[in-house]
Amino acid sequence: MLERHELEAFLTLAEELHFGRTAERLHLSTARVSQTIAKLERRVGVPLFHRTSRRVELSPVGAQLAEDLRPAWALVTSAVERAIDAGRGRTGTLRVAFVGAAGGQLLSGAAELFHGREPGCAVELREAQLAEVFPWLRDGEVDTALVHHPAGEPGLACGPVLVRESRMLAVPVGHPFARRESVSMEDLARVTLLRLPENVPDALRRDCAPSTTPAGRPIGHGPAGATFNEVLTRIGAGQGCFTVGAQVRRYYARPDVAFVLLRDAPPLQWALYWRADAATARVRAFSDCASALVGG
Repeated sequence: MLERHELEAFLTLAEELHFGRTAERLHLSTARVSQTIAKLERRVGVPLFHRTSRRVELSPVGAQLAEDLRPAWALVTSAVERAIDAGRGRTGTLRVAFVGAAGGQLLSGAAELFHGREPGCAVELREAQLAEVFPWLRDGEVDTALVHHPAGEPGLACGPVLVRESRMLAVPVGHPFARRESVSMEDLARVTLLRLPENVPDALRRDCAPSTTPAGRPIGHGPAGATFNEVLTRIGAGQGCFTVGAQVRRYYARPDVAFVLLRDAPPLQWALYWRADAATARVRAFSDCASALVGG
């Protein structure tokens, strides 16, 4: 099996038919090119070039070898260049998932900024339910996704936190809490919290529907909602309450649901996640754009 540097030297010399120009193209010394070709000829067993003081010519065996190798070498070179370009973010399509309308608006702005920096790379935005995001990431269906942070999923890496928002408690419009300006985390012991589906990471399920208050009082749990709109529908029907981010008031206003500030709750955070083993420069560049969009 010929090594890459031998193939490169042979095919370049076959084009240039000049050791000096071949050395310049390959950023090598003329002596190094000559040594490589001589070693290759010893391995093949016949001269590949005829050399005189005035000119260099391919031998019949060398001409046939060059003709046979060029198509395969072109394919190999193109494949490597495409991989490098994809890794550096210069070409291809970056698939980005979001959950909810606010996430879609944020990533739409990040995609516009990214396109200005990487015009050869397209961005495909895909809306997902929270239960779908992590399977999509693990299976390679999307390259990165804006999700609730921290996710606590093994094998995933994330960029900086992009959004921190106040937490609200979504309650039925007729609930006594709906008339309050705010409630505390201890008040959650007085309501039934709806849950996220079982296939959502445990860390996120506990964050949205804790089992106890900070003082240790138990919190009752109701049914799970497969989608966020299903959760809101259950709330409107009086089946329970749910903790949400403040942006929900703007994007998911409903006549049957009220949103009350959880005054002592930690902020709800969002960040871009991706597979740790697929952290390409393209993904990182998009994360940088999203961070720049929200002010670093």
